Amino acid sequence: MSSSAVKSQRVVLAQRPSGAPTLEHFRVEEASVPAPGPGQMRLKTLYLSLDPYMRLRMNDGPSYADPVGIGEPMCGGTVCRVETSNHARFKEGDLVLAFTGWQQYAISDGVGVNRLDRDMPHPSWTLGLLGMPGFTAYYGLLKIGEPKAGETVVVGAATGGVGAVVGQIAKLRGCRAVGIAGGAKKCRHAVEELGFDVCIDHHAPDFKAQLKAACPKGIDVYFENVGGAVLEAALPLLNVGARVPLCGLIAWYDGQNIAPGPDRTPALLSTMLVRQIKIQGFVIIDYYERYYAEFLAEMGAWLAQGKLRFTEHVIEGLEHSPQAFIDLLRGDNFGKVVVRVST
Repeated sequence: MSSSAVKSQRVVLAQRPSGAPTLEHFRVEEASVPAPGPGQMRLKTLYLSLDPYMRLRMNDGPSYADPVGIGEPMCGGTVCRVETSNHARFKEGDLVLAFTGWQQYAISDGVGVNRLDRDMPHPSWTLGLLGMPGFTAYYGLLKIGEPKAGETVVVGAATGGVGAVVGQIAKLRGCRAVGIAGGAKKCRHAVEELGFDVCIDHHAPDFKAQLKAACPKGIDVYFENVGGAVLEAALPLLNVGARVPLCGLIAWYDGQNIAPGPDRTPALLSTMLVRQIKIQGFVIIDYYERYYAEFLAEMGAWLAQGKLRFTEHVIEGLEHSPQAFIDLLRGDNFGKVVVRVST
């Protein structure tokens, strides 16, 4: 196929949001894809991962990664097929894990691209359970949270890509797993399908009281990926020596959900001091080289033994990515969100 014949649908950042993103902040467009040059390959996207961190990349400010440029494709992890290759390590037909973003085709020099088994039954799982969300849960809980048998582990967004794995690993380590999710359906799924001991609906008017009742011995590990009212409810229940792995604060990403009232920083810091609590933020990309192989080996063994369950929320068509992402930030998804871009 000649380069002039290849057109790529892509979703670009049209403007930066000042609050919650809306459809006007994205633009779906078509662009020509050049032929790969020496040492390059053309990748066709099969699956795209949608994740909360992408909201931070829409902002123009200092962070752990550069912001997405206006008019540039949104960032994101992808599963791709090598369509044409001039690269020594990859050949046509290879299935790969890449970071090519919200576009149907991309040119790559192989940096950051990893080959997958061509015949793997669920390639999209490398964007979830066996990918960044699963690894985030594994590293954050086991390396920072250090749960011990008999302890209580609490995690928000309990049916999402990260939270669902946190709860299941906690149970495998002999802990009491308490989930927090939005709505009765998600809470039932967390308990009946994922094996949580209990799951609390954060929309309930007596949410704080329910969480306290679910943690009669307090909280030993609070896996923080939400912030907002969930953090406020968990804070007074943290035990002396509790650990708080911090990987996300989705409730505050758009800057519009900061509760009015007094500054709560003194209460947070005082609790950390008096109860000798460890809170550690982490960006999972920094830990791939040292821990990813260990993660894959242990997660693969648990999967083979039937000890883990995984739910995907599959969106059909790249053009639906903006709305799916907006829904994700609102908590309307059920499970790990992936977009099927091509077949």
